[in-house]
Amino acid sequence: MTPANPYVFDAGLAGFEQDVLLKSRETPVLVDFWATWCGPCKTLGPVLEKLAAEFNGGFLLAKVDVDKEQQLAGYFQIKSVPTVMLVKDGQIVDGFPGALPEGQLRQFLAHHGITAKEAEAPAEPEAAPPADPHAEVVRLRAAVQAEPDKDELKLDLALALLRTGAAAEAEALLDALPANLAQDDRALRGRARLAFLALLRDAPPAEALQRALEADPADLRARHLLGAHDIVAGRWQEGLEQFLEMLRRDRGFEDGLPRRALIDAFRVVEDEDLVGAYRRKMASLLF
Repeated sequence: MTPANPYVFDAGLAGFEQDVLLKSRETPVLVDFWATWCGPCKTLGPVLEKLAAEFNGGFLLAKVDVDKEQQLAGYFQIKSVPTVMLVKDGQIVDGFPGALPEGQLRQFLAHHGITAKEAEAPAEPEAAPPADPHAEVVRLRAAVQAEPDKDELKLDLALALLRTGAAAEAEALLDALPANLAQDDRALRGRARLAFLALLRDAPPAEALQRALEADPADLRARHLLGAHDIVAGRWQEGLEQFLEMLRRDRGFEDGLPRRALIDAFRVVEDEDLVGAYRRKMASLLF
């Protein structure tokens, strides 16, 4: 089969059983007996190839050059070219001599129930598995050691350390960044994540906070800490929802803490669509 038209191929005696008879058990095969010196073949051949491409695998087109494959042509008792035969389920079921116009070719195919296949949607590329944060720290430590003057690598290392919970080392790296990188969006994201980690340093575990909220949904301190747990753990929507609920219940709590918590969370959350949705929700409550 040629790359330009994967449904058209040259057939010969050696592979005829495999390439035509066996394949016809799954897909109908038109066998086009032709010759280079044949004028009508030059008219029919391109139309058959065009239909094979258009039908997208609804049938296969096997091309047999009778001058090169005289034994095969003799086996099928080909007396003139072009001659076309239709093979289905390993058997010749129909055929015709001469060059039919395109309209009659379409009728011939339709008569035998041969229809075009729908084009397959391109496969979605598989998402790369998330990097192991500890392995990423090891890789970035080596990179920083190899290029100690490259501050961008130190920022990458700080962010990777934050994902492993190594807040103190990450903070030291962020503090040492030059001014231009200190205001980078990723550095600000790291600072916001640090703030959530610091908030949780002496906080109760998430399970205890969840029980406290079940007992008293108006406990905004517990809700704030539970939201921080969610953000740090990557449960971004759950965390944003906790902070939004704080805003619904009391926007002025602790001098505007619900709004500040949402803004800090927006810096940490890497899903832009999710951030956009919750920015709109926050705005609808504030204005």
